[in-house]
Amino acid sequence: MMIALWVILVLLLVWISLSELPAGWDGHAPLPYMIALTPFAWIGFAVLAVIGGCLQEWPFFACTMIGLIASLLRKTAYWMNNLKTPNTGELIAKKLAQRDAHNTSDSATTSPHDMSRGHFNVFTLNCRFGRANAQEIVAAAKQHDIAVLALQELSEKLVGELHDAGLDELFPYHQLGDPSVDDNGGFNGLWLRVEPTSGTPTGVPIPAADVPSVMLPVTSTTNIVFASAHTKSPQRSCKDWSSGIIGLGALAKPSPANTAQGEEREHIAVIMGDLNSSIAHPSFRKLLASGFHDATLTEAQGEHPTFPSWLAWPRIVLDHILFTDFMTASNVQTVKIEGSDHLALTATLTLTDTKTAVNAAARESWPSALPPRPSARKAASSN
Repeated sequence: MMIALWVILVLLLVWISLSELPAGWDGHAPLPYMIALTPFAWIGFAVLAVIGGCLQEWPFFACTMIGLIASLLRKTAYWMNNLKTPNTGELIAKKLAQRDAHNTSDSATTSPHDMSRGHFNVFTLNCRFGRANAQEIVAAAKQHDIAVLALQELSEKLVGELHDAGLDELFPYHQLGDPSVDDNGGFNGLWLRVEPTSGTPTGVPIPAADVPSVMLPVTSTTNIVFASAHTKSPQRSCKDWSSGIIGLGALAKPSPANTAQGEEREHIAVIMGDLNSSIAHPSFRKLLASGFHDATLTEAQGEHPTFPSWLAWPRIVLDHILFTDFMTASNVQTVKIEGSDHLALTATLTLTDTKTAVNAAARESWPSALPPRPSARKAASSN
């Protein structure tokens, strides 16, 4: 019996170690699925620990406890801003005070979607092949005072239903991706209350549905680029899934077209959508390492899993609101929309005058700390 238990323990350890593969290596079936489920590996370790304790097999018990702790470590990223400082009650109180200050200051003349004041609400939802309830989307946008709405898996029928439900009156401006054979469940779209200075149906080319993006000048020195993205699910192509996630990192830098005039303006990028991945996936952490921060990780108030919507547990994290430096997030929450298999994700984004702190618990800088491959070292030395 103990031999079987040791074998199971080794398999569990191998399972959670898959999330430490180099970025891109996870783009092979069935690794994306196996890694996506590693947040639940603690259940297996806990069961083995109980069995080991009951059998008084203390070496086995000690190993299972090490595995249990290791399987839970990444979850600390959702409660800690870094590995040394927990998100204490004092910090929570400070954040609540900041939120209350935003809600009360100039409330008579300013709403959260006034971007010139530095804070606004955003909302993203996978519409499940265009089956999401248009009336509920519009109602949620009103309830949460949304300034920028990102939708994925749209259909022409749903766009028409959204128009009939009054979405275009609420959001006068929009940018849609062009439908194509690469669409995975439908095309993507952005709706805004503020007029953008430019927009494109393809903000960055990835092997998936178009990533529509728009640029807004929110201050005299700052531009924000918003993008709605939906990377391919692994069952469509594991390789495209990985390369699509990593490829979104190009949005962290301003495009040549946006800098052609030589203006010295701060560039902030915001990506919203169903990225079919979480911090357990090396490819997603590579995207973070390109310069992005996750709203849920930045707020550090707990997980906000979004799929599947019909189960209270277990759910996994697939949908994200990402942003580059000089911005922070608060009031992150999920919203149920009838007809979608995902929960919507909403957050308040606030401009700051300092760089956004890296969430070390999420290993946002990984895997840039890895030594370069031999070929890369050789090329670097030749230069």
